Amino acid sequence: MSSSVPRLVVAAPSSGSGKTTVATGLMAAFAARGLAVSPHKVGPDYIDPGYHALATGRVGRNLDAYLCGPELVGPLFLHGARGCDLAVVEGVMGLYDGAAGEGELASTAHVAKLLRAPVVLVVDASSQSRSVAALVHGFVSWDPEVRVGGVILNKVASDRHEEMLREALEQTGVPVLGVLRRAPQVDTPSRHLGLVPVAERRAEAVEAVAAMAAQVSGGCDLEALAELARSAGVLSCEAWDAAEAVAPSPPPPLPFPSSRGSAPSTPPGGSAPWTPDRPERPRPRTPDGLVVAVAGGSAFTFSYAENTELLAAAGADVVPFDPLRDEELPEGTRGLVIGGGFPEVYAAELSANEPLRKAVAHLAESGAPVAAECAGLLYLCRELDGQPMCGVLDAGARMTGRLTLGYRDAVAVGDSVLAAAGTRLRGHEFHRTAVEPGAGAEPAWGLRTPQRRVEGFVQRGVHASYLHTHWAAQPGVARRFVERCRTS
Repeated sequence: MSSSVPRLVVAAPSSGSGKTTVATGLMAAFAARGLAVSPHKVGPDYIDPGYHALATGRVGRNLDAYLCGPELVGPLFLHGARGCDLAVVEGVMGLYDGAAGEGELASTAHVAKLLRAPVVLVVDASSQSRSVAALVHGFVSWDPEVRVGGVILNKVASDRHEEMLREALEQTGVPVLGVLRRAPQVDTPSRHLGLVPVAERRAEAVEAVAAMAAQVSGGCDLEALAELARSAGVLSCEAWDAAEAVAPSPPPPLPFPSSRGSAPSTPPGGSAPWTPDRPERPRPRTPDGLVVAVAGGSAFTFSYAENTELLAAAGADVVPFDPLRDEELPEGTRGLVIGGGFPEVYAAELSANEPLRKAVAHLAESGAPVAAECAGLLYLCRELDGQPMCGVLDAGARMTGRLTLGYRDAVAVGDSVLAAAGTRLRGHEFHRTAVEPGAGAEPAWGLRTPQRRVEGFVQRGVHASYLHTHWAAQPGVARRFVERCRTS
């Protein structure tokens, strides 16, 4: 299968240049013209996709060549872009900044090449004039395989400033596709891990997205940008599909029987344990209303859409709930998934919901599968900044002044509801908290860091860790979790 969905990648020389304003504004501006716009974000960011979803009315999706592997970038893009007229991909950091020590891997440039998509470079033009040409020339010439199709100049001071910038850029041959004047910052307040999520300030976020759309519509050549998007190359791959990804692999073919005997009843070598390359094959299932509760609301906003799509494809009835408001888990809950977010901001409110805390503890004590990431880990602790939490784990959590950030290569230390011992995957850490463990739990992951440290907790049916993971890279995780929900 091949696809030629029109698409643009919005990049910049560095963070803080205005990528989010331009990308979100473009999404909203094109959507206002009646186009079905597919929103995407390079890297592990959870917050920008929320603004993208407001701008387009579609789920914001991540494209991460480190977490999922380069081979899944195209298929995941096509999955998100099904039925769309145009796609806008917001980059991460500077155009060529990728995973530390891994060259171009997971950089915006890498993803643009995998998508065969033209790049629009957003340049903060404040405090420069002719030098902008040298900057743009450097980014255009650094990697000939990256096609920079145009520049959007941001924070331009005046008509004269614009004239000087345009004159300088004529020498590069790179067209100017937009000019945004200096203006009061669009109301997108930040916190210690980035922008404040949409779920916490929806009315204000809607206004902010509208302001971005107005700013971009007024300063950019939308027709030229749409034409550039249509110049994207053809992608020769199949769209990712959760049902196909989670389906059990067919058994290996039996040896051709010889005249001296029949084929053996089992493959040579017997059965093998579950590994990333050889998924386990669950028993045939029937619709049984198997409820997997997924935490949401303002405190738990960090999740990848594909994770819940895989749970549903594996046979779960995925039911969201809000730990800030719901005093009970969804009826019939057989498993629980608690993703990331900002529980430290809502520690008092989460603690005040004692009925739900007790329900979560009771579910965990019953041996039911519970998967928790980062914020979910904190919620399962005994306390968070002195506020009582669920008490599933004998551990205390607290805010710190230290940021822990980066991609991680991980291996499962032992068997759990998510993976068998030895399973390898990649994840991402992003937090300013620390957990002081007590007793009674084994670590979840061994991390390939210089310290070779272990991390997380495995306790009965509980798997809790700081590591954010994208299950599209390991669909067997969802299949295993649902199967354990069925049999626990």
